[in-house]
Formats: sequence, structure tokens, C-alpha cells
Amino acid sequence: MRRAMVTLVTLLAITSIGATPAQRASDAQDAVRYGYRIVNTFPHDSRAFTQGLIYRNGFLYESTGLRGRSSLRKVRLETGEVVQQTAVDPLYFAEGLAEWNGELIQLTWENEVAFRYDLATFGRRGTFTYIGEGWGLASDGKQLVMSDGSPMLRWLAPTTFRETGRFSVTDRGRPVDDLNELEVVGNEIFANVWKTDRIARIAPATGRVTGWIDLAGLLPPADRGDPDAVLNGIAYDAGSRRLFVTGKLWPRVFEIELVRR
Repeated sequence: MRRAMVTLVTLLAITSIGATPAQRASDAQDAVRYGYRIVNTFPHDSRAFTQGLIYRNGFLYESTGLRGRSSLRKVRLETGEVVQQTAVDPLYFAEGLAEWNGELIQLTWENEVAFRYDLATFGRRGTFTYIGEGWGLASDGKQLVMSDGSPMLRWLAPTTFRETGRFSVTDRGRPVDDLNELEVVGNEIFANVWKTDRIARIAPATGRVTGWIDLAGLLPPADRGDPDAVLNGIAYDAGSRRLFVTGKLWPRVFEIELVRR
């Protein structure tokens, strides 16, 4: 990757042109600011170039990137142990990850193909195709949402990967670029902003950023030995309402609690 809720609402692109007065008024509101409190810290493979992260049934499922190093992993949260893994063909740079109906769906950066795996066995079930770059991917239980590094998020049908809608993400009317890893949390979409320590909380009905999560200082600079070791990885345990975050090449996964400022 370099460039390019239970239920969410499917809609077409929302822009300032043609937006309703209510949408324009909503977009002018200031986003709420959040800091964090660390609840727990868990080990993480510092060689893992984390591109996608989800939590299911006590385990983290992780998509790691870089050509020749991309993989799909099942990781024991408490120990960081990789208990199951499959390598991705060196031709591909793996990206975002989502689960749908017993399948894991893994994006690739520039190849315009997504791989489908059996959740239990990691056996390959086929592929999907799409246009443009693949960055982040998440599921709201009814459909998928995908980022491509631009301010635009796309809705995709999970059984065909056909685009069913899209919307632009804005903060006080200005597009928010470099949207990366995604996670659906309640009725919002959380999105890492690439090369920053910020996560945007997005209302999908309007595309407006309703909140900014500032994770500055979460991983000290001394533990980031590579310039690419940036925040990227959001996983949500809906059953216990736990939020996990990590980054590319980070040695730890953090369970955090948001603190409103």
C-alpha cells in the first residue's frame, strides 16, 4: 500500500454539490476529539507489515503486506503466537481483510484482485476482482466497505464484490485523504489515516468525520525502528466491546479505551 453497526446505510457519493441543507449543516460541525487509555498490551510480531486486522472468537486474523512477505495469519491475542498461516504469492502485495459468512476476504494493493479463504482452514475458495487500488476492507454484517487511499469509500456486495454505492469522507467539508485500514464499530466506520497517529470516526450516512482519535505516543518512537512502522490495524470485539489497535512492524497490540477530550 502506497497510493492510489450493526447496520450501515448504502448510498451513492455524497458531495457538497447537491447535498441537502441538513447534510451541509452536519458537515460544518466540529468533530469530537478523543485521546486514549491503555487497557491491555499484547505481543505482536514486529516483522508483520500489518495491512488488515479483525477479531473473531478469541483470535486476531491479520493480513500482512510487502511482496514476497505477504500472508494471512491467525494469531493468539494473549501471546502473539501465529497458530495458522498461509503465504500469499510473491506477485501480490496483500492489503485489507474482512470476514463474511465463514470466509476471509483479503485485498491486494495494485493487482485488482481479492482472495477468498475458508475461515477455518485458510483453504482458497476463489477470487473477486475490482477496479483500482485496494487498501482497507471491513464488513458491517450485510455488506463490505473498501478504501483505496482516497477520501472515497465504496460499498461492495459481499457475494459478488460488485460496487453498490460510494461516499466521500469529509471533515468540515474538506475531503479526508489517505483513508487506509477500516473497521466497523457499532454504527460507525473507523479508518486509519496513513502515516498519521489518527483514526477517523465516520458516519456512513453522511460521510462526515464525527470524531478524531489521537493515538500519538501509543508506541514510543524508540520502538519504531523503520519509517514504515506507522499506525495501521483496528480490530473490534463486538461481544465484549473491546477495541484493539496496532501498526506495521509494531511489537505490540494495544487494547485501548477512548477518552473524550
